[in-house]
Amino acid sequence: MTYICPFCKSQNTKQFLKLKDYFLTQEEFEIHECTDCHLLFTAPRPTPLEIGKYYRSEDYLSHNEHKKGLVPWIYNQVKKINIRRKFEIAFADDLVKENKTRLLDYGCGVGDFLFYAKQHECNIYGCDLSEDARNFASEKLKTEIYAPEKLSTQPDWRFDVVTLWHVFEHVDDLEKLVSEFHRIIADNGRLVIAVPNHKSYDAEIYKDKWAAYDVPRHLNHFHKESLEFIMKDKFRLEKIHPLKWDAFYISILSENYVGKGNSFLKGVISGLKSNYKAKKTGEYSSLVYVFDKI
Repeated sequence: MTYICPFCKSQNTKQFLKLKDYFLTQEEFEIHECTDCHLLFTAPRPTPLEIGKYYRSEDYLSHNEHKKGLVPWIYNQVKKINIRRKFEIAFADDLVKENKTRLLDYGCGVGDFLFYAKQHECNIYGCDLSEDARNFASEKLKTEIYAPEKLSTQPDWRFDVVTLWHVFEHVDDLEKLVSEFHRIIADNGRLVIAVPNHKSYDAEIYKDKWAAYDVPRHLNHFHKESLEFIMKDKFRLEKIHPLKWDAFYISILSENYVGKGNSFLKGVISGLKSNYKAKKTGEYSSLVYVFDKI
């Protein structure tokens, strides 16, 4: 079956992969590739009314800071390192020191990144689709966290930095959201987007069981070419940074889906191999794209 590309509306698409929702429902899906804009997209694509059922799991929200045991402890230590790294990427110059930077974290989850940014003198704003996540983050940050539709009702909002940490792959209407970001980001501002990289070594070896495909919650699957095409009229790509720790997390989850035991150890080994190979290719498991507004 041929599916129309959800971004550029081209009919020049082809099947890329068959796979399942290994995380939750075990339902079968496909990933198709648009040969015009290079976007990979999940098919069939759940409607906004259908997608909610695929998030109904306590494991999906990242409320792990109070869990006991070795693995949660390791996860939380790595999370702290990752948050510091994300902040360094988003604020790679003295912008935050020169003025009280207005930061919007779109899809902020339970507010971990915003909490760190607030400690570093940022004027923070957050939004998230999940009411549970918004409530959790609001209590943690002592500030209101908004639903995404709030953006369109605030014509005077302007931000120096907008970040999306593994959120863009969940977005249904990419064109609408990019236009909204272009409106709310200041003229000298930046857009920072972290997404999984389907050309990484770990994606290559795990194939349909690569956890970062995460269908159907991940509606879109990106690489440099597709992101630049989507952004081309409104944002200019300035830099690409790796998130090296993600290779371990994704590989461990993928090993769970493979189901042949020792998922933690095997995942760590796969993560090491992926990062080693990416030193030459640049194709890390997760990449952060920094865009300047045109």
